[in-house]
Amino acid sequence: MSVWRRAAAAEAATWRNLFLWVARRPVERHGGEAFGYLGVVKPILGVFLVLSVVEIPVLDLIVKHVIPWGPARLIMLAISVWGLLWMLGFLGGLIRHPHLVVAEGLRVRMGPGIDLTVPWEAIASVSKRYRSMPSSKSVQYEDGGLHIVVGSQTSIDVRLRRPLAFELPRGSGEAVDEVRLYADDSDGLVRAARVHLEAYAE
Repeated sequence: MSVWRRAAAAEAATWRNLFLWVARRPVERHGGEAFGYLGVVKPILGVFLVLSVVEIPVLDLIVKHVIPWGPARLIMLAISVWGLLWMLGFLGGLIRHPHLVVAEGLRVRMGPGIDLTVPWEAIASVSKRYRSMPSSKSVQYEDGGLHIVVGSQTSIDVRLRRPLAFELPRGSGEAVDEVRLYADDSDGLVRAARVHLEAYAE
């Protein structure tokens, strides 16, 4: 998929998630258990949202006194409101796309853009382990593992029985021995995953 098509798809997903969130549509769990991952970044997102709200009247006041052209105020107001709504849609996308423990496997997600399923038959173990990452990038490869990062950290290690490559927004990545992710309720996710692993082993 080209860069422009990915950008257009991401933009459309943001507005769709804003609508679904505002409309209070239930999160689709696909018959499984949902585990969110926003706890570690909620304060940061909250600060950005508050600043965006404050920015709208302040910027309008500045433009009113600096640029003596009526349409300029409307243009800047439209841009500011669009930015605020976009951020709300981004937040809605993260809330509406939690990790899922489903019958097919562990579905690891990050907003509407990252969605990969690790089948139970490919998983050797699931354990809790906090890791601090050197970067805040959502997708990172390090030490033979694929990291789906939130707030520069992961909290769960999923060790694979064999190396696997997963489809990501920019195409298929390199084969890895582990998938590492972050969840607010790491203990709960690990317990739910182990129940499925034990059932699969039987």
